Amino acid sequence: MTISRRGMLAATAIGVPLGSQALLALRPAQAQTPAQPAAPASTPAAPDPRMAERGAGKPDAPVTVIEYFSLTCPHCARFHNEVWPKVKSDLVEPGKARMVWRDFPLDQLALAAACAARALPADRYEGFVSALFANQDRWAFARGIDNLGEVAKIAALAGMSRADFDAAVNDRNLQRAIMEMRQQGENEFSVNSTPTFVFNGKSVPGEIPFERFAELVKQATPG
Repeated sequence: MTISRRGMLAATAIGVPLGSQALLALRPAQAQTPAQPAAPASTPAAPDPRMAERGAGKPDAPVTVIEYFSLTCPHCARFHNEVWPKVKSDLVEPGKARMVWRDFPLDQLALAAACAARALPADRYEGFVSALFANQDRWAFARGIDNLGEVAKIAALAGMSRADFDAAVNDRNLQRAIMEMRQQGENEFSVNSTPTFVFNGKSVPGEIPFERFAELVKQATPG
């Protein structure tokens, strides 16, 4: 799904800008009179474990495929529902490729769902994302419903309480980190639509059938 102006406006509606300059503006301003001494420059901030790599397959697989996806993208859902199971069984599990998932939310609802997914334990991530894609029509596009509430119901099946869900989707630091991941995809791989796949550094936009996916893995395999 190509980024639309409507999707960009929806994402910024909760105060999470999409451009690099706007992202910088979200960083906390320096206090005029700090109440506590500044941390030593040699002590970097601890990385957020929720933003650790989410993927499937052997870390030493010869090909790493990065998928930039949005949870509200129908093309992403179709790939995940119809193609990913065969990719997993025929390419990932045998060790030919490793799949890495990176967030590229196209709208506010996709960002909220991504926050919930990232807040779950890593071993529940793929199952939760699969459930969201399998039921996308119900929670993402149905009218006259509480869309976010429907996402919360699926999160509950993954073991997340409503209180934890609400905390995750309203966590500004997590929102910012996900949008920075999106910005990185734009900067590093020129991602501007979903899904976009990156085969050992080569970007391939659009929904890909299994045969084409397998051929791209073969082409990217060293030697």
